[in-house]
Amino acid sequence: MAPDQEPLIDRLQYVIRMCVRAMAIMMIFVIIMGVVDIGWVIWQRMVSPPRFILTIADMLATFGAFMAVLIAIEVFVNITIYLREEVIHIKIVIATALMAVARKVIILDQETTQPMEMFGLALLVVATSVGYWLVQNTPPVSVRLARKDNAETPPARRDGDAGT
Repeated sequence: MAPDQEPLIDRLQYVIRMCVRAMAIMMIFVIIMGVVDIGWVIWQRMVSPPRFILTIADMLATFGAFMAVLIAIEVFVNITIYLREEVIHIKIVIATALMAVARKVIILDQETTQPMEMFGLALLVVATSVGYWLVQNTPPVSVRLARKDNAETPPARRDGDAGT
């Protein structure tokens, strides 16, 4: 029996797909609650004295909340792509991580942050950006592994190899 026809594996994959669907539904709930929270916080800031004025601190907190909802939306996109294609797209995952790092930079309180934390965050920004650039600019590679049950399949050849 071929490994992809194993009944246990089929059942386990079904369970995983159901869990991923449940996560998608929960992410929609998280996104909706995040939007409601942003609206509530803005409303509270607008009606408290001084009325209809947002301070810079209020705006930075609001930007952080917006970024958190956008990150949740990116996670939802990752989940839905996985459901459609059963593949995790590393480019979207790195873009989500870059957005999370950007959120941290936006809401960072420079007065209470230690210099080593700032250095570490700067290093994280550079590393994530370089990783995204590499994924963006590297041509896609596809690897096919030979199965044990198909012994006739020759090993993959490199372009410069002569056929023997």
